[in-house]
Amino acid sequence: MSTLKRIIVALPALTLILTLGSWTSATAQSFPETVPLPDGFQPEGITLGVGHTAYVGSLASGAIYAVDLRTGAGSTLVQGSPGALLAVGLDFDARSGHLFVAGGLTGDGRVYDTDTGQMIHQLPLGAPWVSWINDVVVTRSAAYFTNSFDPFIYKVPLDSKGEPSGVVQALMLGGDWQNFTNPDATTPAEMLINANGIVATPNDRTLIVVNYYTGLLYTVDADTGYATEIDLGGAIVPTGDGLVLRGKTLYVVQNFLNAIAVFTLSPDYSAATLKGYLTDSDLRVPSTADLFGPWLYAVNARFDVCFPGPCPGVEYDIVRVDQ
Repeated sequence: MSTLKRIIVALPALTLILTLGSWTSATAQSFPETVPLPDGFQPEGITLGVGHTAYVGSLASGAIYAVDLRTGAGSTLVQGSPGALLAVGLDFDARSGHLFVAGGLTGDGRVYDTDTGQMIHQLPLGAPWVSWINDVVVTRSAAYFTNSFDPFIYKVPLDSKGEPSGVVQALMLGGDWQNFTNPDATTPAEMLINANGIVATPNDRTLIVVNYYTGLLYTVDADTGYATEIDLGGAIVPTGDGLVLRGKTLYVVQNFLNAIAVFTLSPDYSAATLKGYLTDSDLRVPSTADLFGPWLYAVNARFDVCFPGPCPGVEYDIVRVDQ
């Protein structure tokens, strides 16, 4: 998820609170520590929109839920289609107010108007039912989608207003990248998850991608797909899912470990130092996260009790993680 954009879209709310004297314990009390999602929703992706509005996507139906992180109140922005659509990773573009959604097994990306919930673009990316379009990051010039089954990143050119324009490019991951598959796999669900979370550096020339299976992080050239392994000093991030980047701090959500690894990146992004882990007793297999003010908001996917699903009656929520 694009941290530069995250900071920009949060400015109105941040300016208001900072004017009143900065983030305080009273401020924290006005933002609930957990925000409930509809039972059985089966969330995966989360992204911040304008102010303290967050959007969460459903693996069960492709529905999109909009929620106010300050009040906990929410409503369905996009009605789902159980058995036909999935919503995996999400990213929001403040220029257009559009929500970009990775479509998982359907092999597509989708773009929604966050004012109306209308789908305004459907982008064919990988082959349906043998792809897993997992996550997306929006930059000034393109949207980039990962495919967890095949070693490709899909680049969708955007015009100055954030509208898709031009031909989708399939960038093959090269260089240091290694893609692993199960030689005995007979269905997509049995394939190994490789490229997962993705973020972009502020100049939009470099992407950072995590390989869920190996626990390694890579920088990826945004024009060519050439990947270079980041030197983690011997650390790895197994089950690395969503990524969040703020400045030179990289957060890696490790879903089944119920932890968020925190790295400090070198100036050229070639190396990273593990500083520690963020944990919270409310984390229950979180998949992705996003930043708002001093907090990370992580969505509990609960893959340990529901995957693939659907799983009606299972409780899901968003957790405010203090740093």
